[in-house]
Amino acid sequence: MRLTNFSDYALRVLMYAATQGDRLITIEETADVYGISRAHLMKVANQLTRAGYLKAVRGRSGGLTLAKRPNRIKLGEVLRATEPDFALVECFMPDNQCIITPRCRLRGALKEALAAFTGTLDRYTLADLVLTPEAFGVKPAA
Repeated sequence: MRLTNFSDYALRVLMYAATQGDRLITIEETADVYGISRAHLMKVANQLTRAGYLKAVRGRSGGLTLAKRPNRIKLGEVLRATEPDFALVECFMPDNQCIITPRCRLRGALKEALAAFTGTLDRYTLADLVLTPEAFGVKPAA
């Protein structure tokens, strides 16, 4: 199993925003910190804003900040909001054509494993991931 870059970037944006406290961050700044595409981060930030994890402030002095306290943002919830699906195998998809699905034992084992994966991530919050600004190569806000 592998998470999409979209989910990876979503978690990174939230981690960076949490590190900055109440200071507004920008897409450009965040893209520079991580060395990733500004355009891609714009899509990520829009999704996180729509999902209620980020708050966008418009205008010349605008930017992004967390919409919730870090200890209220569960990692499992973020992934469910950003991953397109968790279809690990064909039989998890609506258009499943696998002929052994009615008798297959793999599906149950994979569903259990996926539930354990997301359940574990639900026990962690963004607060568990917060680093210091120095970890990002950024000086703390004065």
